[in-house]
Amino acid sequence: MDYLDNNRLIAHYCGFNIMKPLPSYWTYDRCLRQLNNGALKSIMANLVRKLYELGVVDASFVGLDSTSVMANTKQNNPKSFAKNKFSKENHPKSDPDCALGVHSASNQHNERRYEFYWGYKSHVLVDCISGLPLYELTTPGNVADPAVAAEILAAADQTISLKECAFLADKGYDVKSIYNTVKTVYEGEAFIPLNPRGTKDLKALPAGNPVCEAGFAMHKDGKTTDNGRTRQKYCCPFRQSKTGVCPCNHKTWNNGKKNRGCTKYKTVPDDYRLSIDRSCLCFKRTYALRTECERYNSRFKSTGQERLWVRNGTSAANLNTLAHISALTVALAAVLHGSHSYRSAKQLRRSA
Repeated sequence: MDYLDNNRLIAHYCGFNIMKPLPSYWTYDRCLRQLNNGALKSIMANLVRKLYELGVVDASFVGLDSTSVMANTKQNNPKSFAKNKFSKENHPKSDPDCALGVHSASNQHNERRYEFYWGYKSHVLVDCISGLPLYELTTPGNVADPAVAAEILAAADQTISLKECAFLADKGYDVKSIYNTVKTVYEGEAFIPLNPRGTKDLKALPAGNPVCEAGFAMHKDGKTTDNGRTRQKYCCPFRQSKTGVCPCNHKTWNNGKKNRGCTKYKTVPDDYRLSIDRSCLCFKRTYALRTECERYNSRFKSTGQERLWVRNGTSAANLNTLAHISALTVALAAVLHGSHSYRSAKQLRRSA
């Protein structure tokens, strides 16, 4: 509102009568509450189709990422010293639709710094060639990124085809179901780094057999299948020995059972996720295109969307969609007036 008050020419181009008082805050707030987000997404889809027809956007390389959007509540104020302000039991009364989320405060691999916030997430599928959004979804801050990936891809595919696309995402999307969706539904390729969460580096021999704590090669003991994955089981080499003794006196050795000693498991790479060669030059160069997602999120935040002034989920979703519509509108206007400047898709494909 202050921007339009101080820039009456912009207000005139927006259709306001600058000879009369501009609408109040409450008018904008009421308008955002009543807007149908589905209608806004339809406008965004039409802009994407138009830019696709003009050859500006492309679905050959698409990247998915989310950015945090903080709710308009005092708990998000860094100067607030209220106790338990990020406790689930202390939900902000000013915005009943927001949720407790967490985002990384550092991009360093060797640091684990996280910050909590009350608010939402804007999940954006970006064309990694032009750096423009293809689809957007706003969710509460506690919704995990992989949980909405399939929904976003399906919705974007209704606008422009994602068939045979290269899907780029960070390790937060390292979920088997996403790989399978990209491969089977869209016949594409996934470029996602492995997330080492919950994994242990097993000491192994060149043959692949892991080494126990006593330094002996463990023996294979069949395979197990659970949660859609196949794992090779390895057991203690002395487990059925009548005279052998565990050199390290493992805690499971004297358990009174027939099969004694330690056991270890290794995941068998029989799925698409584990078959990807992430050390090859093709993977590294293609994954480097994901920086367009980061750039676009940075531009999105520069519009003031990082901290909301509205206090409900409907208005937050509408504001986010309007911000993405604005980015597409500016790009379309630049193309139609011949003042656009974007990289050649063919050159990028050759370099990738």
